[in-house]
Amino acid sequence: MYQFSGKLKTFSLALILLGVIGIAYSFLTAPSSLQEAKDIIALQSSHGNDHGDSHGEEHQDKVHTENHESTSGEHTSNSNIDKEMSAHGAHNDDTHAEHVLHQLQNRPWSAFYVALFFFLGTTLLVLAFYASQRVAQSGWSVVLFRVMEAISANLVPTSVIMLIIVILSAMHINHLFPWMAEGTFDPSSENYDAIVDGKSWWINIPGWTIRSIIYLALWNAYRFFIRKNSIKEDTANDNGKTYKLNYNVSVGFIFVFMITESMMSWDWIMGLDPHWFSTLFGWYVLASLLVTALTVIAFVTIYLRSKGALPAVNDSHIHDLAKFMFGFSVFWTYLWFAQFMLIWYANIPEETTYFAARFNEYKLPFLAMVVMNFVFPILLLLNSDYKSIPWFVVLGGIVILGGHYLDIFVMVMPGTVGGQWFFGIPELSSLLLFIGIFIFTVFSSFAKANPIPKANPFLEESEHFHYYNIEHRGEGSDSHH
Repeated sequence: MYQFSGKLKTFSLALILLGVIGIAYSFLTAPSSLQEAKDIIALQSSHGNDHGDSHGEEHQDKVHTENHESTSGEHTSNSNIDKEMSAHGAHNDDTHAEHVLHQLQNRPWSAFYVALFFFLGTTLLVLAFYASQRVAQSGWSVVLFRVMEAISANLVPTSVIMLIIVILSAMHINHLFPWMAEGTFDPSSENYDAIVDGKSWWINIPGWTIRSIIYLALWNAYRFFIRKNSIKEDTANDNGKTYKLNYNVSVGFIFVFMITESMMSWDWIMGLDPHWFSTLFGWYVLASLLVTALTVIAFVTIYLRSKGALPAVNDSHIHDLAKFMFGFSVFWTYLWFAQFMLIWYANIPEETTYFAARFNEYKLPFLAMVVMNFVFPILLLLNSDYKSIPWFVVLGGIVILGGHYLDIFVMVMPGTVGGQWFFGIPELSSLLLFIGIFIFTVFSSFAKANPIPKANPFLEESEHFHYYNIEHRGEGSDSHH
C-alpha cells in the first residue's frame, strides 16, 4: 500500500493556504469606486503602449467602443452607453470608468473560475477516459486504473466549489455571465437584449442552475459507484458479476457524459459570450480537457512509479499515454482551426467578433496557446522513442498543461474582464489553491486502496504489456527506468 508522505501532505496544505490568502487579497484589493477606476486608467495611460501591450489594452477607448459587447461581464446597463459621445466629455469619462471598474471587479472571480474549470474539467475527462477503458476492455491500461480512480477523487471538491459558484452567480453575487443582467429579457427595460432573449428558452437562471446541479450530480454519482465497486472487484467471488456491472454502468456513463459535457460547455463557457455560438464548441472543449487529462494521468503515474508504488508500470505504458497526448493534441488543433477558419471565412459579424476580441486584446496568450498546444507536442512527442522516456514526457506535458490553461484563460477572460487582463496574484493564487487541493485529494485517495486491481481479468495482459522496440532497447519486465 502507498503511504501519503507527510512532506507531500504539508506541501499540498501550504499551497491551499497560500492560494486562499492570495485569493482573499485579490478580492480585498479590487477597486470599489469610480475614482479608483479612473486612477487605474490614468496609470495605464501614463505607462504608454508598452504597458498596454502586456495587458492587451493599448487604447482603452477603442476597447470600450469596438469590443464592449463582447467583453462586458457585469450586470449593469453598460450595453446602452452611447458610443458616439466625445471621449473628452465628463459623462463619457464616467461611463468608461464604470465599464473598467466592473471589469476589474470581475477579475478575481474570473481568475478563480478559469482555474476551477480547468481542474474540474480535467478531472472529469480523466473519469471519462477511465470509463472508456473499461468499456473498450483495454488490456494495456489496467495497471493504471487505480491512478485514474485516485485522480477522479478531485471531482468531489471541485464539484462542491463549482456548485457554490453556480449558486452565487444565480444570486447575482458575481457578474460573470452577462445574460444574467437585470432586464436582459424584459422588452421594456433599457437593458433589453433581443439576441439573448431569443435564446431564453435555454439560457435562463432556473434552467441553467438546475442543469448545472444535474451535471455535477450525475458525474459524482458515477465516480462514487465505480470507485466503490472497483475496490469490491478485488475480493468479489461472484463469477465476474461485479466486473460486468461496472462495465454496464460505464457504458451508460459514456452516453450520459457525451451529452452533459456538451451542454456543460454551452452553459459554463459559451454563456460568458451569449451573442456567440459554435456548433463545434462542445467537441473543442472536450479535446482541450482530454489532452490535459491524459497529461495529468502520465504525470501522476510517473511520480508514483518513481516512488515504487506502481511496480507493474513500465515505459511501454508511458509510451501509450504519450501517444494519446500527441494524438489528441493534433485532434484539438484540427477542431481549433476548423472553428476559427470557418467563422473567419464566413465573416459573419456576430461570430467573428468572438475571435476579433481575442486576437486584438489577447494576442500574446492567443498565439502562445496555439504554439504550445500544437507546435510543441509535434516537436516533442512525434518521435516514437521520446514517448517512452519519462522525463521527456514530463517536459512535453508541462508545455501542454500550460498551453491548455491558456486555452481556458482565453475562453473565459475576454467575456468577463475584457482588456483588463493580466497574469498576477489572482491567477497565480487560484492555481496554487487548486493544485494543492488536487495533490491532497489524489494521493489521499490512492493511499486508501490496493494500487493493483487484482481481480481484473485483463491484469496479466497489462502487466506483460511491452513494445518490441522498447523491450529491445534494454527494458524488460523487471527494469522500469
